[in-house]
Amino acid sequence: MKKTLTYFVSLLSVAVAVALLAPFAGSISPTTVALALLLTVLFIATLFGSRQALAASILAGLCFNFFFLPPFYTFHIAETENWIAFAVFLITAFVAGQLSTYARRQANESERRRLRIEKLYQDLQDAFEQASEAEALRRSEKLKSALLDAITHDLRTPLTSIKASVTTLLESKSSKLLDEEGENEFLEIIDEESDKLNSFIEGMVGLAKIEANALHIRKTWTTVQEMLSLAMDRARQKLDLYKVQGELEKELPTIFVDAGSISEVLYLLLDNAAKYSPEGSKIRIAARQINRDVEISVEDEGKGIAENDREKVFQKFTRVAPHRAPSTSDGLGLGLAIAKGIVESQGGRIWNEKAGGDFVTRFAFVLPIEESKENRV
Repeated sequence: MKKTLTYFVSLLSVAVAVALLAPFAGSISPTTVALALLLTVLFIATLFGSRQALAASILAGLCFNFFFLPPFYTFHIAETENWIAFAVFLITAFVAGQLSTYARRQANESERRRLRIEKLYQDLQDAFEQASEAEALRRSEKLKSALLDAITHDLRTPLTSIKASVTTLLESKSSKLLDEEGENEFLEIIDEESDKLNSFIEGMVGLAKIEANALHIRKTWTTVQEMLSLAMDRARQKLDLYKVQGELEKELPTIFVDAGSISEVLYLLLDNAAKYSPEGSKIRIAARQINRDVEISVEDEGKGIAENDREKVFQKFTRVAPHRAPSTSDGLGLGLAIAKGIVESQGGRIWNEKAGGDFVTRFAFVLPIEESKENRV
């Protein structure tokens, strides 16, 4: 609104207020009139500013004197108390207008500060998102690098062995370089390395399913003994070199889980214990009920995992060797990541900690006990 128009509206507002009050001059108290005109000045100060309020207060003072202070319709003031009332009105109108204008400026300044803070916050949020995107890109590149290393080393090594064995066998067909025993040895190499390749591929597919939330979970009521039996049968060849101990609490409740997936977790933990433990050492499997959970653990006598690495071992493509020495075990570092995904998909939790007694490393996970006829007390 143009400045001239604001002055016109301000003076017109005072004129309207006076016109409404003038018919009652002499019958209403001058104090009431003064308050009404003062309120008009305050509105003008709030809407337009101090200068318009000052002009309105001058006009209001003149009208207050002319229409509402005796003798009426003159600018002469007869009584001393009316002079005091007139002066108080002018001072009050002026001060109130200034205060109202100051409050308005403060409110506007607060709004500007709020907008600046919001803009700074938005800039900070944008910068954070950009930093997060950069960090995500960096991690993605790191993951790609790790995957590439895994493919070029862990997958290429079995292929190289298979290729060399097949080539030797084909050459032996024509030159008779190998006897039956030698041929069987190369066939065993091909069989073992093919199993490794199959295991690597299954691991990557399994992890991809977990990350895509595409696991096909088929829950049934089962016992820890049944799942452990499945895992032990699968790992029997690897566990023959170790002293396996079982400590299962009596009368464990049945649990509602995907038995095949949980037996896979047990197999992965047993396989992990065998990889990082000296031959002939002990591996202990234990199970017990803790409140409304069943806890299953696998302990070994290996050299342990550094405390700083206990969470890291559950990350994909991570193989943490004892005391940070280079790892010599086969694998892509997916086993524990898969185990974690399976356990968490069924409402459980898995962790690694220092074991007690003769044992060094302890992997444990818990699964919730759901209500069933057998579990009701």
